[in-house]
Amino acid sequence: MSVYDAIRLRRDVRAEFTGEVVDDTTLLRILDAAHRAPSVGNSMPWDFIVIRDPATLSKFADHVAGKRREFQDALPSDRSETFTPIKIEGITESGTGIVVTHNQARGGTHVLGRATVPETGIYSTILAIQNLWLAATAEGVGVGWVSFYDTPVLADLLDLPDHIKPVAWLCVGPVDEFQQIPDLERFGWRTRRPLEDAIHWERFTSSE
Repeated sequence: MSVYDAIRLRRDVRAEFTGEVVDDTTLLRILDAAHRAPSVGNSMPWDFIVIRDPATLSKFADHVAGKRREFQDALPSDRSETFTPIKIEGITESGTGIVVTHNQARGGTHVLGRATVPETGIYSTILAIQNLWLAATAEGVGVGWVSFYDTPVLADLLDLPDHIKPVAWLCVGPVDEFQQIPDLERFGWRTRRPLEDAIHWERFTSSE
């Protein structure tokens, strides 16, 4: 699979997990790809916490379900109706969670390239997530990014030190298929923005 094919095929997977657990050899190959991401000053500020304990997966899934209800309750009625059939996570179905964390202190005080734009640290960790996602897609492994949670709850669940920031809980597992159309488009939540609307020449010209 070419990198362009992986980019086009990549989906935020929620409902297509087979229920099988991704084997360790494949998982480590995917994590190796993530670990090869570029990082500011070669600081590599990420860590990967692999979670397979059913009790931990279920506890986090229960928390996420509660946050989903809170979000839906705050929606206008028409948006709530659109949101109802959209599945937002596959925490237990995937069988494996990978929590990607960020350590801004890694690399020391003087990180080459981060002095004037401190956000390049977290950008680096996000690049590792993108590498992971594309490598998983090439392996036929689905990834779903869970974002309905309270950060302190997740930090407490995993005993994270105060200086370690959880960036993403990723549901990772083999899939039956990758949807041809992303879920949020299929269910009418939001359509894809055309490329031509995102490209500017020389100056920013959009009014949005």
